[in-house]
Amino acid sequence: MPHFPGGAWRRRSLLAAGLGALATAACVQGGFAQGVPAKPLALGPLPLGSKLELLGGLQIDDEALGFGGLSALHLDADLQVTAISDLAHWMTARIEMRDGRPVGLSGLRTGPLSDGAGKPLPRGHSGDAEALARLPDGTWLVGFERWHRIRAYQRIDGPGRYVQAPPGLERAGGNGGLESLAALADGRLLAITEAMSVQDQPGVVRAWLGGPPGDWQALAYRPGEDLSPADAAPLPDGGALVLERSFSLFGGFGGRLVRLSAAALRAAGPATVLEGEEILRIATPLPVDNFEGVSAVRVGGRTLVAMVSDDNQNLLQRTLLLLFVLADD
Repeated sequence: MPHFPGGAWRRRSLLAAGLGALATAACVQGGFAQGVPAKPLALGPLPLGSKLELLGGLQIDDEALGFGGLSALHLDADLQVTAISDLAHWMTARIEMRDGRPVGLSGLRTGPLSDGAGKPLPRGHSGDAEALARLPDGTWLVGFERWHRIRAYQRIDGPGRYVQAPPGLERAGGNGGLESLAALADGRLLAITEAMSVQDQPGVVRAWLGGPPGDWQALAYRPGEDLSPADAAPLPDGGALVLERSFSLFGGFGGRLVRLSAAALRAAGPATVLEGEEILRIATPLPVDNFEGVSAVRVGGRTLVAMVSDDNQNLLQRTLLLLFVLADD
């Protein structure tokens, strides 16, 4: 769930509706064809010299999903995308490409996230899913806010057992907990909170590195000014991407994507403050919305990067899926 600097986010609030209008009203397009879960966006190229090349984007039909609120993302080498919603649901589909551009989704499947007995989690306190990672054996890890915990799913449509969460995570504020969870190439997990402060370290938030999924080592992460971490994804070279987002009363939503090097993650210790290199600013000519999910995968000798937005169940926002190539890897 998003976090307002200086106050708590409220889902579906009138304030968010008005600000969503500022950010996205100019981009709203026509309706979806019947039975088509996504449609391509008309997007221009990024500026010359950008560290990402924009392949294109899709607008996903929330009615086809049956929900919105997509908050974390995973993309595999077959272009199968899996996402979780903070409304206690999951979705999976394959990105269809034409001439190297995303044109739609096929094979859409959705369902509720379940508890340890296989019963659907309720929305709200128990079902606020915000972080997603996949272990090498195929197990899915899902991080939750409000009731701070991690569940492991052998199948995303199956029961989810509890696994060891980072120590101290239970002290995070209701909407300040685990937003970012990444299974790194070296087998460790990177976990970053949205707004859990670190004593005597202003401007940073609590983070951890650990084995899957235990032996956590506490450290810190420094987001950009007025930005909050929203998701993280492993890079094939051992580094990671961190998606950060922003909000202002007059400017609406914004954000950036930063890269943590493999060397920085290998050298990280208890006193480390991780800080990434900005590789993308979420601003025009990109569509600007509440981007909450990021994933990266190696395909055909290139590193593809996908981002998804959380529409906050707001009619004036959209569920967008953008696809890039990391240009300088």
